Amino acid sequence: MKKFLITGALGQIGSELTMELRKRYGNENVIASGRSKRDTMVVESGPFEVVDITDYDRLNEVVKKYDVDWIINLAAILSAVGEKKPTMAWEVNMNGLFNILEVARENNCGVFTPSSIAAFGPNTPKDDTPQDTIQRPNTMYGVTKVSGELLCDYYYEKFGVDTRGVRFPGLISYAALPGGGTTDYAVHIYYDALQKGKFTCPLDEDTYMDMMYMPDAINAIIDLLEADGTKLKHRNAFNVTAMSFNPEMIFNEIKKHIPEFTMDYDVDGDLQKIANSWPNSLDDSAAKEEWGWNPKYDLESMTKDMLEKLREKLNIEK
Repeated sequence: MKKFLITGALGQIGSELTMELRKRYGNENVIASGRSKRDTMVVESGPFEVVDITDYDRLNEVVKKYDVDWIINLAAILSAVGEKKPTMAWEVNMNGLFNILEVARENNCGVFTPSSIAAFGPNTPKDDTPQDTIQRPNTMYGVTKVSGELLCDYYYEKFGVDTRGVRFPGLISYAALPGGGTTDYAVHIYYDALQKGKFTCPLDEDTYMDMMYMPDAINAIIDLLEADGTKLKHRNAFNVTAMSFNPEMIFNEIKKHIPEFTMDYDVDGDLQKIANSWPNSLDDSAAKEEWGWNPKYDLESMTKDMLEKLREKLNIEK
């Protein structure tokens, strides 16, 4: 049975991916890790290790201890935080990834590291952004993502490390709050709709961005990990998407379920600048052709499920 080490396992993606992998592969075969430990289902349901990916020796120790087959690297500083703390973003996103790749090379592990739509930039085609196109991002987060794609490609070509990854769009989840990304509004709007009945949007009403519901994101990771490696051409940077919408569209979809819901705007200039540099929509045909990518949720079905799950989580009656 394969053994997985997940870094950043208490974050937005990691908290759900850990539980799904434990369901499929067994609790003891999925080792969660993070920079600190707190009482959550992730910690309580299986092995957990305190690991900072910038600490090579500790990372190597844990990989050897559990005889890990795959490192799934979800530890990262995201876009909005990265602009405020660029040195930290480089340290975690690049030096941490370098440590993971080196540990993987030494221990014969595979490595999954997600990239992002932030890897594109203002000169990239905005609509149906191609799989292979110009990438000149203007954020530190974006710079680290492009560099990470190239570094993972290098370790595959040079050392034979089985590296894989996708370019995630904005991710929407009811299980865990996001951690400082430009697309975070698309999570907070659901919470505020239920708890406050109103929402103040930090992005302009015409700001289109690609998005994905977390169940599809989890399936994307697992499907790519289980794919036949000999059929993969774009190993570390597959475009994946499920939907593209602007704030008005998600607002109107929520209003179908909560008619009294209102929204106004207080545009955050820094966030808007980042959002404007990203694509409106992605071409994910390479992922569909090479490993069968097939999202299940659109804006309508996601909104229905998000509101149902959040009502239960927040104990709010309909």
